[in-house]
Amino acid sequence: MFIRIPVDLTLVHFLIEVLATLAFALSGLLEAARKKLDAVGVVVVAGLAAFGGGTMRDILLDRRPFFWMQHASWLWALLALCFVAMLFLRARHFEVTERAMLWPDAIGLGLFSASGARIALDMDMPAIVAVVMGVVTAVFGGVLRDIVCNEIPRAFRDHRPYAICAFLGAWILVVAPRLGASDEVALIAAAAAITSLRGIALISGYQLPAWNSDHRNDQ
Repeated sequence: MFIRIPVDLTLVHFLIEVLATLAFALSGLLEAARKKLDAVGVVVVAGLAAFGGGTMRDILLDRRPFFWMQHASWLWALLALCFVAMLFLRARHFEVTERAMLWPDAIGLGLFSASGARIALDMDMPAIVAVVMGVVTAVFGGVLRDIVCNEIPRAFRDHRPYAICAFLGAWILVVAPRLGASDEVALIAAAAAITSLRGIALISGYQLPAWNSDHRNDQ
């Protein structure tokens, strides 16, 4: 039996989107630092990571204005974040490696997956469409970030569950309300579950099996 908490869904959703945008922007900043990009490169990579998935979601759902246009202050926040990072952060403050990006990326994965699925459900999309929109929102920004940085997208190459975590966890948004949970609780639970699944995969080192197409007929 779920406990209903009197929290405004719009406020919870907005806070989750803000945190997700910040987490993915941070992952973009770390990747830009690792690649030693210039100021324009830093802003572009951080912007793609933060806004790319939500923009693709809005395009597919024919949703206007785009979420970052609706909240234009986020653009100023992104520019300020990039400026502060380039001004003050140095190698001694953090280890600029792929490992450093994994945790903000995992947090963004959970938050954006839940947010994207919630938006699709609010537009009366079928459950499977809403779940896929959650995956697109969470994954596409990182894919763009890695492509621009001349990397095979991490979502496709590290073999640790990533998009699968988003897909599985987003179903909580669909199932939990049917079990008596409020939409607010379902949203928070989905975000926490997705981040936790990704975190478990990172800590345990579990990897999905790679497709082996090299089998030969020995006849």
